[in-house]
This record gives sequence, C-alpha cells and structure tokens, in this order.
Amino acid sequence: MRVVIAGSSGLIGSALVPRLREAGHEVVRLVRRTPQAPDERGWDPAAGHLAPGALEGADAVVNLCGAGIGDKRWTGARKQELRDSRMIPTDVLARAVAEHDIPIMVSGSAVGWYGDTGAMAVDETARRGQGFLADLCRDWEAATAPASEAGARVVLVRTGLVLSPSGGLMGRIKPLFQFGLGGRLGSGSQFWPWISLDDEVGAIVHALEHDTVAGPMNATGPDPVSNDEFTRVLAEQIHRPAPWVVPGFAMRTVLGEFADEGVLVSQRVVPGVLEREGFVFRHATLAEALHAALDG
Repeated sequence: MRVVIAGSSGLIGSALVPRLREAGHEVVRLVRRTPQAPDERGWDPAAGHLAPGALEGADAVVNLCGAGIGDKRWTGARKQELRDSRMIPTDVLARAVAEHDIPIMVSGSAVGWYGDTGAMAVDETARRGQGFLADLCRDWEAATAPASEAGARVVLVRTGLVLSPSGGLMGRIKPLFQFGLGGRLGSGSQFWPWISLDDEVGAIVHALEHDTVAGPMNATGPDPVSNDEFTRVLAEQIHRPAPWVVPGFAMRTVLGEFADEGVLVSQRVVPGVLEREGFVFRHATLAEALHAALDG
C-alpha cells in the first residue's frame, strides 16, 4: 500500500514508518515545514491546506497528530491547544480522505475515552466515561466522520501508556527509578493500560492490512496492571528499590487536573478487538514490555 502519515516524527510515527517499509509498503510523510526529502509532502492543517498531489495514489491515511496530553499543566489555553492539535488536523485529513476516495483512514485516539473504570475490565463496547479527556476523545473521533460517511474504513486507535526505549512515560519515570526515587502514585490500586511501542506499531499495521478491523480498537496490552504492580515490576527490572509513595494531594498540587484524569485514574482497558483478531503481542506481559523498553 501507499500510506500517507501525519505525525510521522512523533514517538509512534517514527517507529511506524520503518515498520511499514519493512512490510513492503510505501510511506509518504506529511510535514508542516518545507519538504526536504523525496517522501515528504507539505501541509498546513490550520489553514486547511494540503500540498497538491500529497494524497495522490494513496491507499490509506494514518493520523497521529496531537500535542502531548501530560506535557504541560492543564490551563484553559493548554486544554484548547490539546483540542485544536487533534480536531483540526483530523478534520482536514478526513475531508481529504473523502474527497480523494481513499479507502482506509487509521486515526489516533486514547483510552481517555473510558474515563475511570475502577477495577472493571472494559473493551471497545464500553460506554464513554466522564471528564475532559473523555470529551476530548469523543470529539477527536467524531472529526473522522467525513471519511466514514464517504465510505472509508475508519479505525480509531485508542492508545494506552506506550512503553518506549526513549520518550513517553518511560522517559519521565526511568531516571527517577534509576536513582532510587521511584514509588507508587496515590493508592497504587489504579489500573494502568500499558502497551509496548512494538505492539502499538504492530496494532496499527494490523489495522491497515486487515479489512475486518473498523471503528474503535484498543491499543493496550492484554494484561493491564495496577500502578502498585507496575512500580514493583519496574523496580525489579532496574534493580533499584522503589520505597516512596507520592500521595494524591501532592500529585494534584503539582499536576493539577491532569493528576486525576491522567495519573490517579483507574483504566482497566483490554484489547478486545485485537484479541478477537488473533493479534499476537510481541510483549504480552508487563515484564516483557518493560524489558524491551529498558534494553532499547
């Protein structure tokens, strides 16, 4: 396939590009600067502009756009930035997919859709939860409507916590654990829906290559664990103690609203679609995923 990717320089996109090429697909990368390589095409989503021919011959579009959810404190301006960085590019791409009659669109979303699920395991059939992230995901996914209404097969990738050798969650917490400053967050009972970067990318490739996948698809590992368990396994892998406990009130003081929706929230999200599809996880346990992330 000829696959056009928006967001190819991010954590997931930079790993997806070589995986697609290894699988024999041609990749075209959309960039917001002046194109500098043969596989690059320019676009300006804020202006609703795609370079002429950017989607020529495309069989699929992958949308991975969006500012980092936990990168900054959630002020009113930051919340608007989180929305605009998702809704605007998604709308532009979905309309372009419809206009050019492209058969496949794979678009990012997040497990934030489910809100707080407590200890209850949920798959893609679960109802939307409550909170800013749940509303954000609702509108983000809804922005793909022009593509689906035009007959495209649209896959909504609801991604969990991606465990990568560089950046993302591990980029923030690995140094703390290495210096013996790791520990559980809040009660530690909240479930964290992790996935290895390898499996995140593999899930997207699977969605592109299998026409049996459409609609929401959870990109999470098959065995979500509590924060307490995550802390224990990571400390074992790094061979450092993790004796500390960061109380919830301290997290709220430092992180504000994001603490409750992004760190202390419990999301026992399972990959129902991928499991029914027979998707084989490279890293089916947290220990395997952390080992890959730490050795990368």
